[in-house]
Amino acid sequence: MNWFNLSLKLNNYPLNSAKRRLSAIVNIPEKDYQSYIDERKLYIVEHHFNTNAYYKSLCNGKLPKHWADVPVVTKGNFQVPLQERLSAGFTAKNTYVNKTSGSSGHPFIFAKDKTCHALTWANIIKNFGGLGLDFNTSYQARFYGIPLDKLGYYKERVKDTFAKRYRFPIFNINEETHEFYIKTFTTKQFDYINGYTSVIVLFAKYLKQKSIILKDICPSLKVCIVTSEMLFEEDKLLLEQYLGIPIVNEYGASELDIIAFQDVEGNWRINTETLFVEVLNDQNEPVSLGEPGKLVITSLYNTAHPFIRYEIGDLGILREDSTAKHTFLKSLIGRSNDTAKTPSGKIVPGLTFYYVTKNVIEDQANVKEFVVKQTKLDSFKIEYVSKEELTQAFKTRVKEALSNYLEPGLHLELIRVEQLKRSKSGKLKQFESLL
Repeated sequence: MNWFNLSLKLNNYPLNSAKRRLSAIVNIPEKDYQSYIDERKLYIVEHHFNTNAYYKSLCNGKLPKHWADVPVVTKGNFQVPLQERLSAGFTAKNTYVNKTSGSSGHPFIFAKDKTCHALTWANIIKNFGGLGLDFNTSYQARFYGIPLDKLGYYKERVKDTFAKRYRFPIFNINEETHEFYIKTFTTKQFDYINGYTSVIVLFAKYLKQKSIILKDICPSLKVCIVTSEMLFEEDKLLLEQYLGIPIVNEYGASELDIIAFQDVEGNWRINTETLFVEVLNDQNEPVSLGEPGKLVITSLYNTAHPFIRYEIGDLGILREDSTAKHTFLKSLIGRSNDTAKTPSGKIVPGLTFYYVTKNVIEDQANVKEFVVKQTKLDSFKIEYVSKEELTQAFKTRVKEALSNYLEPGLHLELIRVEQLKRSKSGKLKQFESLL
């Protein structure tokens, strides 16, 4: 029995027709693809302008004549009741409704029409299928958070059953938790791992400490897909070595779709089938391929809720050889609101600062993970998890790295903690500005 497909059908998500629609889009020739994108952009703007009073107000009551005139919206624009944001004919009862994780600081409830949500699943199935995975038969080791309220908890557990996945606990990660992970992998025949990057990296560090290759104790494993958090190159190498399987990086957003997914050759392919992805500067102007900017995304098929030129809050770079149909994400730089600032006026992307500090602090073998926080204009705090306190000599090395990379005269506090604080969804915010 194809329980996963059945669960979507029972919820009135037209998966089969969505698969046919997605297949037709994939088969559009390169020479016609720009026209396809332009037609969908025009359709979705006109649809919401004519059927959605809230979106019409964002456009100041005038239908934009050019794409550059279409307003760029942020998460802050969606901090109003959902029903006010829905287009005519849609309610919370006849759409797919969910809530963003809130990791950006602006959580909100969103909706997708059921055809759009079915397209999202068709796209996910296509990408995972390219890795030899089938949601109806492949067994997933899932490292995700779970709602802690009773209704939300059991709802997710039921969904896990239909989707053939086993959800591991991630909110209290210690040696006992990791030993439970290992025992579970020795007793269950998982086909793949899927989950938050930081949790899986932490597990790989424990496997390294124990000299265990996960594939050796769970031979059925084929691939690991990490998502929702940054994956640094050295962490990817660590995962490959101690999980013993290929590592695939996924970038997506629950309110949209998969945004980018690595193929078997390692190309980070942008989803050009159901989304239109732009990289813009601070003046909302397109930057050249290969240049960094903020990621702005349009959902081409969501007729219930207007995600049009939606600033998702991330910074990224598109590869220089990208085309309308074959667009590639070169790199993610982090969140646009996570920047480190200094008294001299220097502004540094927070994850870049985290990355440099990471190279220094992880030379100390007993540091499992850490986060960086800017508490004042001239002050930073690093919270770290380790078996022992860092030596004074090592603390001095970290402070010197801070001084060399940013500027002299900055204050740094290093605090050893038993466990880092994760969001309600289980994600780890690796850099945070408290300014």
